[in-house]
Parts: sequence; structure tokens; C-alpha cells
Amino acid sequence: MNQYSHILPATAAPLRPRGLALMLNWRRLRFTFLISIAWGLILSGGWDPGPLSVLVRTVTLGLSAMLMFGLFEQWPRRLPQWLARWVLQVFGVAVVIPIVTLIIYWLSTEPGAPPFHQVESRLEGFGMLAGTGVLLAPWVALGAIVRQKEALVQHQALAFELERSELGRQAVDARLRLLQAQVAPHFLFNTLANVQALVDSGSPRASVVLRSLTAYLRAAVPRLDEPNTSLGEELELVRAYLELMHTRMPDRLQFVLHVDDTALMLRCPQMTLLTLVENAVRHGIDPSEEGGRIDILVERRLDRCFVRVSDTGVGLRETGHSGGTGLSTLRERLALTFGDDANVRLSAQHPRGVSAELDFPARETEI
Repeated sequence: MNQYSHILPATAAPLRPRGLALMLNWRRLRFTFLISIAWGLILSGGWDPGPLSVLVRTVTLGLSAMLMFGLFEQWPRRLPQWLARWVLQVFGVAVVIPIVTLIIYWLSTEPGAPPFHQVESRLEGFGMLAGTGVLLAPWVALGAIVRQKEALVQHQALAFELERSELGRQAVDARLRLLQAQVAPHFLFNTLANVQALVDSGSPRASVVLRSLTAYLRAAVPRLDEPNTSLGEELELVRAYLELMHTRMPDRLQFVLHVDDTALMLRCPQMTLLTLVENAVRHGIDPSEEGGRIDILVERRLDRCFVRVSDTGVGLRETGHSGGTGLSTLRERLALTFGDDANVRLSAQHPRGVSAELDFPARETEI
């Protein structure tokens, strides 16, 4: 099955009515009555039997032409390649007018009266009705066909645009999930490496750290498949991660969180804060012999959300460290979620340390 097949029903052309439902739909009937009445009123000025008689005849002719138009619109189902369906429709409408006019005059001739073609006034009326009908009806049919084609083109353009938009959204979701799949192992492997180092060194804290890691993963793993989350949920993971890291190095890591409660329900890509905090631990605190402190600030500023994660670790190195895989994927995930309306900045702190700042639109998470 095609991977996009599940979106086609939403963008495919709607099923059109068939048979009499198509031939007698209300819009066609209304349009036919309006044209027929206008035609009858134009002819009624010189019509001897009176306006009602001519209106009955023009409406009858209009309905006959409409039915012929609808008949050849669906029948026959297949036409020779050299015959266009619109030609058949226009030809059918032009032919039906004089035939139905002849039937009207034949039925309206009283028993014993001479045929209408032998009465000059009636013959003139027949010629006027049939002649104007043959001139008018094909042009009206052509206009209806053109409008149908334009409506079909507009519908197809809208359908293609909707499909393109849907495919674009799916591509963004797929890209977000791919980046998430890159970040999750990156974080997990780093944490497991820390546990392994404690085990290899025979540290008595290894089992404590492992228990903390297990508790953290039990809370974190179910959320890894979601492309977006709230800042409140992110802060829960960050707090659990920092407590885990504090268990591993209690004398070398301190942390403080400053959180604006109005920002807790704001939307952000999964592991946004965690990426910044893990970077601060891995590249700032861990390499420092004295350790350091991590300060986390989250606040809402009108229609923007501002986040800052700063540390007092070793700082930016001469190697040009810019955050590695974590920050590069974070930048891309922010771009996929917010477009060009999100910013990530990395700067050195004095006397030492690094400050990572990001701001993005304040959008509430969907409940």
C-alpha cells in the first residue's frame, strides 16, 4: 500500500451524483427556470396567445434541453476518442429544441383544426420559438460546461494544495521524529557511560546512581516518542536528571531552578531543556575539577518564552565547542516546530562558564 494512501480520501474529488440526481439537482433546475422565464418574457411582447402561453413553452423547452444536457453528460459511458463529450452535449441541446417545439405545437393543435404549419401566425410562432431556442440553448450549454471545467480546476487545485500541505506536515513530523530518535540514544548512552564509569571504579555509589537512573528512565522513556511536550513536563525530566547527576557527583554539582508558573503549559519540542542541561553537565561541570553550578531560568514574556541555562563550568574551549550533536539537533527541531521564529544563542560567562539562551513563540499546548 502506498505510504500516502491514507490521506487521499480527504483530497480526492468528491463523489458526484449520478442519474436523475445529477440531471435534476436544484441548482440546475433553478438556473434553467431563470433562463427560460427570461427567454419567455422577451418573446411575450409579440405573442398572440399571451405571456402565460409562451412562458409555459419556454420553460418546457428549457427543461427538455437541461435533461438532454444531463443525459449526454453521463451516457454513453465511453465515447470514441474523436468525439468530445461537450460536443455531444451541445449538439444534443441544439437538436432537442426544434423537436420538442414541434411536439408542443402538435399537441396544442385542437382536434379537427388545420395543422399549425398551415396557419401563418402559428407557423411564425413555431419559427420564432425554435429559432431563438436553437440560437440560445447551445450557448447556455457551452457556458455551463465552461463553468463546470473552471469549478473542477479550482477543486483540483485546492485538493492538490491540501495534499501538498498534508504531505509537508507529515514530512515535518517525520523529520522531528528522526531528530528525536537521534537525541534519545545520545542522552541515554551518555548517562549509561557515567554509570559504567562508577561500576568500573568500584564506587559504592554505583547502585544508588543506577536506581536513580532506572527511576528516571521509567518516567522519561514513555515520552520520547512524542515530538512536542509542555515546559512543565520538560522541567520534571530536567529535575529528575539533575537529581540523578547530583547523586553521581554530590560535591561537584549544584543547581537552581527559577520557573515562571505561567510558562508551564507552553509548547516546546521534546527534550528542549534537557538538551541544554545535559550539555551544561557534560561540557561544563564534568570536565571541571571543582565542579560548578547550573542555573535554569524559564519565563514568559508576553507572547514569547525565554529560557536560559547557565553553568559555572570550564567554559567555551579553544576547540570551538558549540554544543555538539545535542545543540545542532535542538536548533533543527526548533526550526521545524517554530520556523524562523525561534532563536538559540550560546555565549561565554565571566569569569567562567557558558550561558545557553533560547526564545520562541509562547504557544499553549493542546489539551
